[in-house]
Formats: sequence, C-alpha cells, structure tokens
Amino acid sequence: MKQPFRQHLKQSFSEDELKRWYDPLEFVFSEESRRLVVQFPHAFFAKWFEDSLQSVFESQLNMFLGDGFSISYETNGNHQRQGGAPVTATVTKKIDFPFDRQFTFDTFLINKKNYFPLASAREVAKQSGSLFNPFIICGPNGSGKTHLMKAVANEISKHHDCSKIFLGSMDEVNNLYSVKFKGDSFRARNYLFDYDFLFIDDLQQIREYPSLQPEVVNIFNHFYDNKKQMVFTCRDKVSAYDFLDADLQSRLGWGLIVTLKEPDLEIRVGYIQQQCRYKKLPLTKEQVLTLAQRFSDFRYLQGVLLKLFAFRELVRKDLSQKDFEHILSNTEEKTTDDLTPKKIMQVVCEHFSVNYKDLIGSKRHQQIAQARQVAMFLCRDMLNVSYPALGRTFGGKDHSTVLYSVKKIEQLQLDDNDLKQMLKTLKKKCRMSGG
Repeated sequence: MKQPFRQHLKQSFSEDELKRWYDPLEFVFSEESRRLVVQFPHAFFAKWFEDSLQSVFESQLNMFLGDGFSISYETNGNHQRQGGAPVTATVTKKIDFPFDRQFTFDTFLINKKNYFPLASAREVAKQSGSLFNPFIICGPNGSGKTHLMKAVANEISKHHDCSKIFLGSMDEVNNLYSVKFKGDSFRARNYLFDYDFLFIDDLQQIREYPSLQPEVVNIFNHFYDNKKQMVFTCRDKVSAYDFLDADLQSRLGWGLIVTLKEPDLEIRVGYIQQQCRYKKLPLTKEQVLTLAQRFSDFRYLQGVLLKLFAFRELVRKDLSQKDFEHILSNTEEKTTDDLTPKKIMQVVCEHFSVNYKDLIGSKRHQQIAQARQVAMFLCRDMLNVSYPALGRTFGGKDHSTVLYSVKKIEQLQLDDNDLKQMLKTLKKKCRMSGG
C-alpha cells in the first residue's frame, strides 16, 4: 500500500519532499479492519509531522482509499520486532470528510487579516463545547465563512460520530419545522436536541422566519447547558441585526465572534493556484492574475475554473490564450450574492407551473418529478450545496435520491439541446431573482 500511495502523492509533492518526509514512515495496513497505523522514526519527527503535514496527509489518504478507514500514529514503531521502549500512540481516528474534503483548514487560504479566525476555528475543533460556545463566524459573501464552518465539522467528525452533527442553513431549519415535522415544534426541537453538534449557516436568514426565533433560543439553551458545541455563520456582526429577538441576540454574544475580511488579490491568486493544482489546469501566471483581478467572488471563480477545466477535458487538451479569452468573454460578469436554494426552487416552480409544496413533497407526476430534478441540479450547480443538505431542503429526501437527480440532469443535457437551453434560461432567471 505504501508504494501505490506514494505514486498518488507525487501529484502534489516533489520527489525531494517525499524522500524527506514520506519515505521515513512505516505503514501497517489492514484492509480487513480498514485501519492504517503510521509509525514514525522518533518523537521529534512525529511532532513535526503533526504540526506541518498531518491534515494534508489525511486528506490525500481519504482521496486515495475512500471513506470508511481509520488511522493511528505510533512513535518508535520498530520496537515490535526488536524490543525497546513502549509505543506512544494517538487515539485512533477516522479519516472521512463527510462535509466534503475540499473544506479543510489546510485548504482555507489566509493572510494576516484572517489568521485569528482560522486559529480560533482550529481551537474550537479541538475543545468543542467547552471553550468557545457559541462560535460565530461573520463576513461578507465569498470570505470563506461556510468553508471554515465545514472545516470545523470535518475535523470534529474525525473523533465523533458524524450522524450526531447537524449542519444546515436557516432555510433548512425552517423546512425541518414546517415540512418534515409539519409545524410540530416539540418534535422538531427534540429532533435537533438529539444532535451533539449544531452548525447553522446564514443565520441572517432567520429574518424571514420570525416564529423560529423563540425556537432557536430553546435550542441554544439546550446545547449551551449541555456543553454541546454550536457554530453559526452570518454576513454581518450580530449586533447589527435589529430584527433579532433580544434573548437570542444576548445569547449569541456569550461566545466568540470572529470576522473574516473580504478576500484580497493575494488570497484570490492563491485560491486559483490551489484549484489549478487540484484540477491539473496549467494556467500561466498572467492568466491566473487576470482571473484574480476580474472575479472577486470565490463561488464564481470556481465556476469559471470549472469551465476552463471542462474545455480541456471535452474539447482540447491545449488551452490556448485565444480559448482562454473566449471563455472569459462568454462568462457573465455579475454574481448573485443573495441567491438561495429557496429562490432557485421558486423560479423552477414558476417555469414548470408546479406548486412549491409539491416540489418538496413526494408526488411523482412527470411534470413535478422533472421540476424537482431540475431544481436539485441548479441548487447543486449554482450554489454547490451538499447532497445531504439538498435532501433536507427538498422535504427530507435521502441524499442518494438527490445524487441520482443531479447526475441524471447532468447526463441528459449533454445530448438534449432543449434541456440545455432551458437550464441556461433558468440560471439567468435565478441570477436576476437573487440580485
């Protein structure tokens, strides 16, 4: 297993780097127990590895092996054959990334402006529930709030059952109350009480659901009193939200509030370079700089890079400067900061002339089923919402149902020009509705 994994790592590390840190490691791998033991030559090496490379190593290992494996580390690993001092081992932990492996602390790009929020998030992942509770991440769109929140969730999931982590937006919390439990607040509240960790994205959306504010206070009290970690994200400082219930606003101030700054040119260049390495997209320094200067929103940058990647995969391996400029010239300039899954669903409902309740319900009439699949595809394509989160948004559907729907529309549009044109039209309408 060690040699094949080394070949995999050569995509991200040079030969000299691998000789320095990878080759001294020893592996004990069991496919049957789905466990890898990594043995270090000495304790100093182990400490350096933990501080410098462990997170990246585990992310790459997950990419190589897939989900369902665990890892532990040992120092002085040769003692089992030769005798000697007892082994010092860490607690065995999972190397899954249930909230998407792209969202880790190592892939979160920072400069001096955002060092404190990142350091705080790392500490929350270590001390969950006992130090900074709640932990609130503020910042404008594209600043990395959701990335940092999911990185905390991914890190916590290494030591805790991920089924005990609730991660969703305020829109999803509302759907939980109004759709899944049909307005039964007691059942919805107790459903959330069963989780050990609560991550709520876009807290400012609660403005649209005033009746949920007392419920969030009740949920907050339960998690706080039981020392169960809460993490929230919002666009502005909590003190700026005059629509918040006084009790809720007061409680949110009990924890640690950090603010992410809007990504500057340096961060955007770093992000593009990171994505180019990940997607093996050979852009020149000038092209990277052009993208960074022209597009400031990370979601949109991701979409532009995806277009360039798709061109190389489907049209020509050699991406010329003319091709690069043509793709950029056919890319809309404006992004939608306020686009949400609900707005996309409303646009789709209007286009297909279906009822919103039917869209998130269980009816399978052809018109409703197609509208549902298209809406799921657009939410995934335009907002990069995770499959489990989309399932909850669409009335509690299983993530495999969402995955099937998204993949089906992806495949159909390749050969169906009418569908492709319809999706293009719907995207324009969605962007207009989100502006």
